[in-house]
Amino acid sequence: MNSRPANYLREGKTVNSEMERIWLVRAEYDRMLLEARTQYPKEACGLLAGTISEDGEKIVSKVYLLTNTDQSEEHFSLDPKEQLDAIRDMRKLGLKPLGNWHSHPKTPSRPSEEDKRLAYDRQAVYMILSFAEAEPVLNAFHIENGEARKEFLGIVEGEQIA
Repeated sequence: MNSRPANYLREGKTVNSEMERIWLVRAEYDRMLLEARTQYPKEACGLLAGTISEDGEKIVSKVYLLTNTDQSEEHFSLDPKEQLDAIRDMRKLGLKPLGNWHSHPKTPSRPSEEDKRLAYDRQAVYMILSFAEAEPVLNAFHIENGEARKEFLGIVEGEQIA
């Protein structure tokens, strides 16, 4: 049985069968976009939470907006206290930690060498929101052993969880 969200958008993208499928609730994408615009030209960052369907698709239903303690235009560090608070909230809501996100204010939506070097969790989704082009670009990546692979990312119409 396909447990893909019933109301999803593929936006005309071809799906490679080796790619993970990641779905992001539109309301959460909008929050992420607003936070990144607010923090510009510094990198914005946070955590991703949601569920994993029976067929392995990840549905990001809650985005946590965390403080970039580096306050930098070129890199980020998540505030440790806010990270713990977010994990506690995920547990309370019955959500799984799925990964993290950050913005690239002036560079493309792809992992930098530093992003790849610091990606320790091969199960995590790494989303990067770029403002290098006229329109924002959001991509999702799987990073393992210093290698990044772009994943399918679709937007799901719906609301956030709590």
